[in-house]
Amino acid sequence: MNMYSNDQRLAAIIVAAGYSSRMQDFKPLLPLRDSTVIECTVDSFLRAGVEDVVVVIGHNADLIKPILDKKNIKWVYNSDYDEGMYTSIKAGLKALENHFCGFYMMPADIPFVKPETIIQLGEAFLKSDYKIVYPVYGGRREHPPVVSLEIRNEILTYDGTGGLKTLLIKYVDTAYHLEVEDETVLIDLDTPSTYEALKTK
Repeated sequence: MNMYSNDQRLAAIIVAAGYSSRMQDFKPLLPLRDSTVIECTVDSFLRAGVEDVVVVIGHNADLIKPILDKKNIKWVYNSDYDEGMYTSIKAGLKALENHFCGFYMMPADIPFVKPETIIQLGEAFLKSDYKIVYPVYGGRREHPPVVSLEIRNEILTYDGTGGLKTLLIKYVDTAYHLEVEDETVLIDLDTPSTYEALKTK
């Protein structure tokens, strides 16, 4: 059962379409725990009660699709993935239905965020009028933010300069920074050395 009521449903967009060039390997399919990076990221949301998860794929799509299909996770293919992450965010947004009031935005390579943290972020968003709720740990604003669907059209029409972060700066006065006790919001598997150090975490 979805943890949210029908008029307060949140989705999650997970971006897994890029080349993983700094990792020198395809990050979403790297082994992690008893599965893969992408499965760990998806499972964090599922365990938090977020049933509506959309994974945006592009590079190596044929390799990642069977894993998502097996888990019955919706995916959308971004044919413009080589133009950068912002195109994948837009592809994910276009795949969302209108009955959602907001969405979590998450790169695929941040697989350790605790379900409790995701729940806290969702509750803070749903109980407020904030357009964005960010997790903050140690003074750093990280992922996954929860973004109001009211901003959807603006995101879709923006040219992508500076990425989503740049666009959302204008909403700083209507954003809430939620202090969380979860350092994993800081941890992304960006380089081989980081992955080697954390793959048994």
